[in-house]
Amino acid sequence: FVPIVILIALATFTVTFFVAGFTPALISMVAVLVIACPCALGLATPTAVMVGTGKGAENGILIKGAGHLQNAQRITTVVLDKTGTITKGKPEVTDIISFGNLKEEELLQIAATAEKGSEHPLGEAIVKGAKEKGLALKEAIHFQAVPGHGIQVEVDGRHVMIGNKKMMLDHQIDIQNAASKMEKLESEGKTAMYIAIDQTLEGIIAVADTVKETSAEAIRQLKKMHIEVVMITGDNRRTAEAIAKQVGVDRVLAEVLPEDKSKEVEKLKKDGKTVAMVGDGINDAPALAAADVGIAIGTGTDVAMEAADITLMSGDLIGIVNTIRLSKATMRKIHQNLFWAFAYNVVLIPVAAIGLLNPILAGGAMAFSSVSVVGNTLFLRKWKPVQAH
Repeated sequence: FVPIVILIALATFTVTFFVAGFTPALISMVAVLVIACPCALGLATPTAVMVGTGKGAENGILIKGAGHLQNAQRITTVVLDKTGTITKGKPEVTDIISFGNLKEEELLQIAATAEKGSEHPLGEAIVKGAKEKGLALKEAIHFQAVPGHGIQVEVDGRHVMIGNKKMMLDHQIDIQNAASKMEKLESEGKTAMYIAIDQTLEGIIAVADTVKETSAEAIRQLKKMHIEVVMITGDNRRTAEAIAKQVGVDRVLAEVLPEDKSKEVEKLKKDGKTVAMVGDGINDAPALAAADVGIAIGTGTDVAMEAADITLMSGDLIGIVNTIRLSKATMRKIHQNLFWAFAYNVVLIPVAAIGLLNPILAGGAMAFSSVSVVGNTLFLRKWKPVQAH
């Protein structure tokens, strides 16, 4: 812009000098330079970004930079982690089924003892369930977590395993008699785990996590915006699809190991989609970093928030809808500002070049263009977030 304006100004001076003399040539050249001062162009983007990020912060949407605000309007696919994002992340023990000689309370006591070294929400739910029933936890040694499968530990000299079907099959434990019970629990949207002691299946413990009140509404609104919604989880397919059905998600990526979440995001990107990943846990951090836009739930871990580009402070998924809406509103303002700044220059530079604009009037018009851009941007302050019904 600047080199072209300088060339126009020099051409104006040269032509006017030979036609009308030095003084008119100088006046016309100065008028061109003054009217084309690129203040309006320079203000068009940063003012809109400042107001947009400010409105986001007011409404609990923390955006780390202008680039992330710009990218949010391009989102075509939103990938939602299940636990703690679609659901509340506060699961509770719902069912304990014994297949051996152990009573339900004994199974819960052993499971809680085994899980007390776990940081997984399901493990925490089992420990909490045992404490609520006043069960004393025993000593556990040789704790080992197997990501995506379960845990192994030694309690009172007995080898205890708590995990999914894969874990049991890997250790040649017969689970045939429990299959129908497992299917029933999973079809109800519960996460069920096998408990095996000394290579023998002793029972099943099921945990359920309630869906956030606004999840279904947020997903409905995203679909209304023609955005594909995908749920990703380490849970088995039956449980995942039961939760997906509750909230209206059509596509489910189930039984995904923590380290594979980022690979699934990369796959979607390779299909030409602009992907937003939404998560709250430590194991979501790589996927948040891999996505075009990483959105962390503010009620989750610090690691997730650090890896993400945008943080939703409330943990409400309606924040995703509002982030995209705010991004689109901000980009609309930037485009409007740039259009008017360019249009003003395209119209008035020729007027100044042919000597019809006094430099004093040009200065006033230039100031007005900057004020009009700022004024137009301030209308963005009227933007309001949508609320869940």
